[in-house]
Amino acid sequence: MHEFSLNFLRCVRCGSKLELDVFKKETEIEEGILECKKCALYFPIIQKIPIIWDDFSKYISERIMLGGKLYNSVSHDKMKKFLKHLLSNSKRNTDDRTTLEERWSKIYQNSQKSKFYSIIKNKLGAIPKSKLVLECGCSIGILGSFLADSNQNVFGIDRSFSAISIAKKTQKDNLDYFVADLMSDVFGKTKFDLILALNILELVEPKDLLQHISKQLQGNFVISDPYDFDRGKNSVKTPLDELALRASLEELGFAIAVKTKKPSYLTWNLKLNPRTTLNYKVDLIIAKK
Repeated sequence: MHEFSLNFLRCVRCGSKLELDVFKKETEIEEGILECKKCALYFPIIQKIPIIWDDFSKYISERIMLGGKLYNSVSHDKMKKFLKHLLSNSKRNTDDRTTLEERWSKIYQNSQKSKFYSIIKNKLGAIPKSKLVLECGCSIGILGSFLADSNQNVFGIDRSFSAISIAKKTQKDNLDYFVADLMSDVFGKTKFDLILALNILELVEPKDLLQHISKQLQGNFVISDPYDFDRGKNSVKTPLDELALRASLEELGFAIAVKTKKPSYLTWNLKLNPRTTLNYKVDLIIAKK
């Protein structure tokens, strides 16, 4: 974690500023604890990555394999003690998400050359440069790294530690990533000049996400989705299609760019394995508030 990020991070429960206890530091903070004195909440920084989760025990309970890997990777006694306590008190979940998140991280790595990303980068290049950028659901940081080359400060959040670990391999002084819930107030009342939310509407209730982002934004919004909401028992309750998404944005006070008022069908190829490629047709909207 870069030290400048501390100016923006807030407790996801009460919105208070966080205090930093550094255990290991080189060019970045590699190990440490972010603490909310008011809530007595602790957020670990492991492998340069802050995990800003309201209930860290629950996060680890759903990823026990990850918890073990994190424990083996840390070097400071305080961090080992912190993780050991959490792991010993975590309820082992039969649906461990570790392997799934690692698999999808590799899929995104193998799919970086999809034409979709080139198109998005071209669209982003036409948007005025911003002081503060946020990508929700940033995954392995394909676009975060691109945006950091021309914008002042860029942040990315994703629930997958595996994906963020890959994103953090691209080191830039104005770019930082965090493991966090998309619906949490990681940055308190900070307003962003540009927010991206690409292909993530199946992960959280779409209207709730739009309302959450609307409160964080004072500029441009780039959102895309293939509207593939079929996730069985994990499906969102109220999916949106291309028309409902545009209507919802306008209800929240967004002005949709003329060129994206009509639904689009951008090709996004995901290489699942050497023999299988998932081909999506993605809709793109650029809006401003």
